[in-house]
Amino acid sequence: MRKTTRRTWAVAAGLTSIAVLAAGCSSSDDNASGDGTSTSGGDEKVTLTISTFNEWGYGDLLDEYMELNPNITIEHNKFAESADAKEQFQTALGAGSGLADVVGVEVDWMPEILQYSDQFTDLTSDSVKGRWNNWTIDQATSPDGALLGYPTDIGPEAIAYRADLFAAAGLPTDRAEVAELFGGDSATWDDFFSVGDQFVAASNGVPFYDGSDAVAQGMINQLEAPLEDADSGEIIATTNPDIKDIYSTLLSHENLSAGLSQWGEDWVNAFQNNGFAVMLAPSWMLGVISGNAEGVEGWDIANVFPGGGGNWGGSFLTVPTMSKYPEEAKALADWLTAPEQQLKAFATTGNFPSQVAAQESDELAGMTNEFFNDAPIGQIFTDRANAISVIPFKGANYFTVRTALSDAINRVDVDKTDDPDGSWSKFEAEVSSLG
Repeated sequence: MRKTTRRTWAVAAGLTSIAVLAAGCSSSDDNASGDGTSTSGGDEKVTLTISTFNEWGYGDLLDEYMELNPNITIEHNKFAESADAKEQFQTALGAGSGLADVVGVEVDWMPEILQYSDQFTDLTSDSVKGRWNNWTIDQATSPDGALLGYPTDIGPEAIAYRADLFAAAGLPTDRAEVAELFGGDSATWDDFFSVGDQFVAASNGVPFYDGSDAVAQGMINQLEAPLEDADSGEIIATTNPDIKDIYSTLLSHENLSAGLSQWGEDWVNAFQNNGFAVMLAPSWMLGVISGNAEGVEGWDIANVFPGGGGNWGGSFLTVPTMSKYPEEAKALADWLTAPEQQLKAFATTGNFPSQVAAQESDELAGMTNEFFNDAPIGQIFTDRANAISVIPFKGANYFTVRTALSDAINRVDVDKTDDPDGSWSKFEAEVSSLG
């Protein structure tokens, strides 16, 4: 999940000069012209609605689209969190009305979209063939072959850290040396916890990372079938030994955790008071950190991740069939996910492009981030994306079961209301009730 924050990032190459990076990938032949102007509807005045959550970097982009299309007005409904957006989505879908013309969907609940494929427009178009990595397309393709979502971004993970807190604890601060401290190309989770032990022993009370559940997410992202069986769809979360091992490992290292739940008020405030030293950082998390830690110096990014690589997050733009203007909505979704726009969004909020042409561009490779000590974010997250070797299976119950597992971890780590065995038993009971 992502939180609503925004910060302008330094970019080595001027984004205003970005050219079209792949022929035919700017907009749909049926819905929009090559410069992003709509070709459907003529001079008819059209008001389109789009709903997203957290921060996708769309503020300036939507203004730009309206400038290119004077007959179109866009109303943007931005939810604070993915869970809020999902709740409204489920309510509106059940009522048969109330969904935006373009609906932003997080990957963790994309499987539920596929269950209601008849409620969403098939976005298949010649203009988007080859636009994305196959695994992102697979996540949005229904069993009958309909493309129900245009991928907006992916979430390759690195480690963000406070160099000043590392220095105070006698640890290296240079990002290359920090990467080696965590194990470099051979980094393991054991290495990660070992560095945490070193830090906490010398940190004068500063915890190592923000919360156990956040680290659990990074570990789960490296499992092929963490919560559901890929063949049957059966929920296996409580019987999967890898999940129980992650749970037990994290709670045995509870001394490293600040005991914070991501997106909570205490978590947000911790950025301003040396609340922790390290975060697992998918690319989109950089905007969250820089927004919450505004005015705080010392944040940097190490080009390393335990276990090699992992993808946390990624979203899609869908067009519900209840839209009054499906062609115009499809054209907007097409334009927003073209490489030029994805690069601009990355420069603004860190949403790493899902677009192949954008991933391979010189503009991306040259991007830096002033807040993170001028870290070469384009190259770091390109390397981290190339290190991704597993994309977990996510079935229809993934979001619900993952939320239940978060609750189980947080009862011990955050709320301090339960012990590990008791909280796991509650998790088992909750999963069992799903049938």
